[in-house]
Amino acid sequence: MTGHKFHPSILREYDIRGVFGETLSVEDAHAVGRSFGTVVRQRGGTRVAVGYDGRLSSPVLEHALVEGLRASGVDVVRIGLGPSPMLYFAATPAAKALFPEVQGGVHVTGSHNPANHNGFKMVLEGAAFFGADIVDLGRITDEAAWVSGNGGVHHADVAEAYVDCLLGALDGVATDALSAMRIGWDAGNGAAGPIVNALTARLPGYHVLLHTSVDGHFPNHHPDPTVESNLTDLRAAVAEQCLDFGVAFDGDGDRIGAVDAKGRVIWGDQLLGIYAQDLLREQPGSMVIGDVKASSTLFERIAELGGQPLMWKTGHSPLKSKMKETGAPLAGEMSGHMFFADRYFGFDDALYAAVRLIAATIRIGTALTALRDAMPERVATPELRFQVDEVRKFAAVDEVLGHLLADGVPVNQIDGVRVETPDGWWLLRASNTQDVLVVRAESKSDEGLASLLVEVDRRLAAVGLMRGPQATH
Repeated sequence: MTGHKFHPSILREYDIRGVFGETLSVEDAHAVGRSFGTVVRQRGGTRVAVGYDGRLSSPVLEHALVEGLRASGVDVVRIGLGPSPMLYFAATPAAKALFPEVQGGVHVTGSHNPANHNGFKMVLEGAAFFGADIVDLGRITDEAAWVSGNGGVHHADVAEAYVDCLLGALDGVATDALSAMRIGWDAGNGAAGPIVNALTARLPGYHVLLHTSVDGHFPNHHPDPTVESNLTDLRAAVAEQCLDFGVAFDGDGDRIGAVDAKGRVIWGDQLLGIYAQDLLREQPGSMVIGDVKASSTLFERIAELGGQPLMWKTGHSPLKSKMKETGAPLAGEMSGHMFFADRYFGFDDALYAAVRLIAATIRIGTALTALRDAMPERVATPELRFQVDEVRKFAAVDEVLGHLLADGVPVNQIDGVRVETPDGWWLLRASNTQDVLVVRAESKSDEGLASLLVEVDRRLAAVGLMRGPQATH
């Protein structure tokens, strides 16, 4: 039997992702199905849930994926169009009483990437499928080391049960307080839109909905709430309708963005600090995990609240795995992935995070805007992303690390290099999902930030690189 060759760029650390019609094809989707189905069978599984997002290429990729899974002898439970967290929900062992029991799940999604991108996010036996798992998937495909069979197809409507579960975040929250809330929701024409419609129809309060129709052209703005310009419509709605705050989602609904009543962006690490404040009131001493891109003020705040702060690698899969390893009830990252194992399943779900944000402000007894007002002011860059060849990017970080260590500079090496200085801190890391290097820096002053960036540029120049034009996605 002849194997299948993937384009070398699409097997990523956390998932499989490429440009449809260029580096990602229908044949790739079929091969992913055959290989993932083989892994499921080898681990004793028989059934996999499959969903897809609203991109134009997603239906055809989903069909090919399903046929590949069936050819491996796996039965497929098709849950249809929806956000990635709905697929995770259908695939979690806790949901087996509601739907046909599955051992794994695959969601066809391009996440927050450009409209012509697509890919596959996978879970197996309730855990993230990433890193070495994806490397092995590539090996199986290359060698055609597939098992064969004739799996069946079932259809399951999980949306209502999923919305029921999202509403569970409000258990114990006073209805009169909920009724007073005024919230904006921007789905960005992504896959979260129909769930936002269903969820807000059952939520007390006043809700303004933006761009909830699914449209793979993304006609209003790109669905990536970590890019400030994509929050323009939400900011306008919050201002015009005097809303308490607004929330926004990426293309597959696993990243949250937020703006307060003054129109200020509440960044991922700031949101995590609010969730931590709410959690630690009920579970003092709990561990809260933030990623290496998060502000130092986050980790200081967690400790101040009586929690155990832990800095860990960026990426939804490493964070989910670290949560399981440590038993931490809460984690999050700058990109807007938020993970709740407290009263939820531990996976990243921006819709659940939105409902938890409503609940947190009520339980804390302070409006989101006032919570933001109380945060220490810092001057920080966004993620400065610049193109570097796939092979070169990791080597470059290693070379910068070598120079730092040779100079006797203390370095946090959890994920790339993070350097603390009297002016603040700076980070250089290689993206695991794109051919880019990422720089981030934070200081208490504009002058301090400028000094940090001078140091970053000096270190890059020493290895023959410079920060070039920004990569947009």
